[in-house]
Amino acid sequence: MPSVPESSPLAGIGDEAAPDLAGQLDAVRELGWNLLELRTLDGVPVAELGEEEFARAADRIGEAGVEVVAVAAKIGDWSRPVTGDFAVDLAELDVLARRCARLGTRMVRIMSFPSGGTTEPEWGRIARARVRELARRAEDAGLLLVHENCAGWAGDDADRALALVAEADSPALRLLFDTGNGIAHGYDAPALLAPLVEYVAHVHVKDAVAVPGGETAYVSPGEGEAGVEECLRILEDHGYRGALSIEPHLHLRPHLRASGADPGRGDRAAFVEYGRTTEALVRRVRNEGAFR
Repeated sequence: MPSVPESSPLAGIGDEAAPDLAGQLDAVRELGWNLLELRTLDGVPVAELGEEEFARAADRIGEAGVEVVAVAAKIGDWSRPVTGDFAVDLAELDVLARRCARLGTRMVRIMSFPSGGTTEPEWGRIARARVRELARRAEDAGLLLVHENCAGWAGDDADRALALVAEADSPALRLLFDTGNGIAHGYDAPALLAPLVEYVAHVHVKDAVAVPGGETAYVSPGEGEAGVEECLRILEDHGYRGALSIEPHLHLRPHLRASGADPGRGDRAAFVEYGRTTEALVRRVRNEGAFR
């Protein structure tokens, strides 16, 4: 049985544990959890899987008694600058609308497009327009897009994130808050979260420290400099009861795959240990008056 109450269930981004679906399912079940966040299977994003391959995967997930809490898409992410072809993102959303229905989830992670060298005003104008159109289509499809505080126009600025949500003016757009992205992207995570918390519908648990040379090292939750525990308190104070999805980044960093700097193999043992540490952190926060 899960050691953390169902009021704020724990999940994990599966490819952080293993590239293959069997390994991903085994990792979450070893933790006693039943929620999986899908990003890639054998290195292939969910929207890019062949039809038969996807159907087999969906069947296996259902047979395992595991639920998919969200799909982490490439829409607007670090590989998709605002200067790129928006049709690629729209096509991905169309595929995911069908596949999310099969998986039994509504939630799709997006970002808000790197600048691609455009000027700030033009970047913001295009990014907002694109997200507005994505939200319109998501609403029609019954999806919930959650924008992550990572790459893109609204990734590291609360005012921009609020503007993104306000201009979309759609119940199909909310926010995903990653507790560990501030170290790599140069902001204080708790300070960013505070004005955004009422719009947060999904959370990634990650922690990190800055190391010499401007690099980022990822560590167990609560052991780094990202303010993970403070973020959890802010979420609890606001009554957040969505999933907390672990993203260790200890043995897999998707944005480094293209350069070959990360082989993308994941690590089941490290993933399970990270999950146990997250359980203990959440339990400690609750015992001090949060997450009750």
